Amino acid sequence: MASCFSLTASGNRYYHVYFRIAGMKSKLVELEDGTRMHCWVLKKPSNKPVLILIHGLGASAMWQWGSQIRAFRGHFNLYIPDLIFFGKSYTTRPERTELFQADCVMKLMENLGVTKFHVVGVSYGGFVAYRLAQLYPDAVQKLTLVAAGVCLEEKDMEEGLLKVSDLATARSILLPQTTANLKTLMKLSFVKAPKMVPSCLLQDIIINMFADRREERVELVNHVIAGRKVSDLPVIHQKTLIIWGEHDQIFPLELGNRLKRHLGDGAELVLFKDAGHAVHLEKSNAFNKQLKKFLLGF
Repeated sequence: MASCFSLTASGNRYYHVYFRIAGMKSKLVELEDGTRMHCWVLKKPSNKPVLILIHGLGASAMWQWGSQIRAFRGHFNLYIPDLIFFGKSYTTRPERTELFQADCVMKLMENLGVTKFHVVGVSYGGFVAYRLAQLYPDAVQKLTLVAAGVCLEEKDMEEGLLKVSDLATARSILLPQTTANLKTLMKLSFVKAPKMVPSCLLQDIIINMFADRREERVELVNHVIAGRKVSDLPVIHQKTLIIWGEHDQIFPLELGNRLKRHLGDGAELVLFKDAGHAVHLEKSNAFNKQLKKFLLGF
């Protein structure tokens, strides 16, 4: 039987070329204690402000931020890292918390000679970005949280706020190992999810995006959800933009409203209609415009 065309392999090649044409280069940085971080950086950095884009679970950074590079490279020095256990980033250390991820991002930036920056985090990347702002308030200038359920509580699953009722089910969908679970993830992530996707392509996505370092990623999800309480979440003080899709089925809008209440007047919540969890992909032009307005004032 003929093998199915590898969508992800072709996609990886496409994004590598696309990023390089857009003026980016791949950089691998060795930190300490068996930790390395991969990051896309501009080939020719300038004295413009620094903007870090932090990805969520699933694909590596270049799959998640391709729609933002050309819109922001002329205004910022862009840094697009792969979080630990994604892409080429890895550690032999045992830590699996978003606090550890945030610390690794900060060490990466210090290694690259960057001390102040704006940061945008989508979904799980928003959890990391929030902790970055908490741990390094003098470094983080403005913060944007995109569909990031940082005010999630473990009891929200039991009480029916989320589409899943327990941690095991959440892991099986967020880190799918079957085509059925991948289809569910796509339906929950997009308002208009593709309906007719061949099973071989779905399996290709699972193998190339979700199978690698699965055990470590499961531990990442466990640490995000298990025992989580809003009362344990420190209030950060950077000016913050919260972006949410009105039809987000991964982290429902109530979590966006909860985050706005938690941060108070220092935060602005912007709702995108006809968008789901992947709002920065579904509404990329409007998203980019809103982010520029927040960061640049136009």
